[in-house]
Amino acid sequence: MDRTLVICKPDAVERGLAGQIVARLEAKGLRLAAAELRTIDAETAGAHYGEHKGKSFYDSLVSFITRGPALLMVVEGPGDTYKVVRCLMGATNPKDAAPGTIRGDLAIEMTENLVHGSDSPESAQREIALFFPGLPVGKTGL
Repeated sequence: MDRTLVICKPDAVERGLAGQIVARLEAKGLRLAAAELRTIDAETAGAHYGEHKGKSFYDSLVSFITRGPALLMVVEGPGDTYKVVRCLMGATNPKDAAPGTIRGDLAIEMTENLVHGSDSPESAQREIALFFPGLPVGKTGL
């Protein structure tokens, strides 16, 4: 099984959409390997968004992801799980996201786009290690 990280961002939790997002992942055939509702601290958010440090939108990213509880999940599937998740999420800008995707159906604004998913196997490994230290990453023998 292959693992990736998914975050139902604070806007998803605030709007009561985390259950719908989990249901879409599970309906596709993915499985939760770990999940936790928590408010992400600024230090962890900074590490998560490290590649954007110094960009004009960095502070707003950190402020947004730390504003309230988020549902952090490790999701697993048979292979290239990150690609499956990103397809289900839809385009980053909800205005460009196709109907039937999470963002296409449930989001309107780029700054309130509900969900994060790792964008590569390397990102998945780094993000799982950041949010779920000690949990096996990448391929598992399950």
